[in-house]
Amino acid sequence: MAYSVLLLNWRDLGHPEAGGAEKYLVEVAEGLAARGHHVTFRTALYPGALPREVVNGVNYIRKGGHYSVYTRAIASQAVRRLRADVVVDVQNGVPFLSTAALPHHPVVNLVHHVHREQWPVAFNPTVAKIGWQLESALAPFAYRRAQYVAVSETTRRELVALGVDGDRVAIIPNGTDLTNQDARPADHPVVTVLGRLVPHKRVEIAIRAVAALRNKIPGIELRVVGSGYWLGELRDLSRDLGIADQVVFTGHVSEWEKRRILSESWVLALPSIKEGWGLVVVEAATHHTPSIAYRSAGGVADSIQEGRTGLLVDDGQEPFTGALEALLADEKLRHTLGDEAARFAAQFTWPQAVQKWENLLQEVIDCYHS
Repeated sequence: MAYSVLLLNWRDLGHPEAGGAEKYLVEVAEGLAARGHHVTFRTALYPGALPREVVNGVNYIRKGGHYSVYTRAIASQAVRRLRADVVVDVQNGVPFLSTAALPHHPVVNLVHHVHREQWPVAFNPTVAKIGWQLESALAPFAYRRAQYVAVSETTRRELVALGVDGDRVAIIPNGTDLTNQDARPADHPVVTVLGRLVPHKRVEIAIRAVAALRNKIPGIELRVVGSGYWLGELRDLSRDLGIADQVVFTGHVSEWEKRRILSESWVLALPSIKEGWGLVVVEAATHHTPSIAYRSAGGVADSIQEGRTGLLVDDGQEPFTGALEALLADEKLRHTLGDEAARFAAQFTWPQAVQKWENLLQEVIDCYHS
């Protein structure tokens, strides 16, 4: 039976700061719309975007800015301007609190990861403390009767640690786009970092690793794929370390170009402080490219099978640099991990994720009306 669903997220995939979380939600939104459901995506307005439009069957409403998107969405629900059979809040640290605006309505809270480590990196101490209180105390209370969705088992455990009832947390991982794109690894060592250029992604670690290995791994090249306000800092670091000619900043690229870069890469480096799942890990895996990430970085412990599809390392610069050297220097190991990564990635598809969402939302609606 068709139903209507309202998705609340601070960004959509066209936003300049969009990332894997937005890719996830758009895939789910378009998948539900293709199955006959009425899908509304409420998000912030940004330069170049239309206040209203329909894209691939999804009705987009864009109002408010980086912070006011939250208050305006709550206000619109409170006065019943936004109506749907079920509401999905996407909690990127700050909750939308639809349960307050609609206390007797089906609400699902989607959480990619808990931001404990990111608040002090992104904000000053006062704002970081307030943000963490919103996420760790207010949100679990506000959504105490709501259904949760986490994208990984690691995120589910983090939510339970905050007091969320584990029985209310369903796990629906990211899918990935399987590709037939024909490209081969580059003829020289290419390391790729893919994502938004912001402090908590810690691209500096990859840059320092390449600088340390330039005399050990002849021809090593780092490709930094993505955009963000931290670009200038990263360019300066590359220049200061004397490897400006070995670091390529591509900026934002098309999906086709991203796939080409991943297929040419020998290794994907993911030094991020925290990931809910690590969509780029699975995207790279479809091209037989293994990944390196930190064991402590949340959901990457689920998207990377340690020692089988990639390497997880302890915190610090040296462990990351050492793992990168080991993979670049050992072709057999690299190919073994890459082949296993491709097999592992094949089980995660967007149609599968959409099916799980469709079933879950129907169950939430039925439970409300029972």
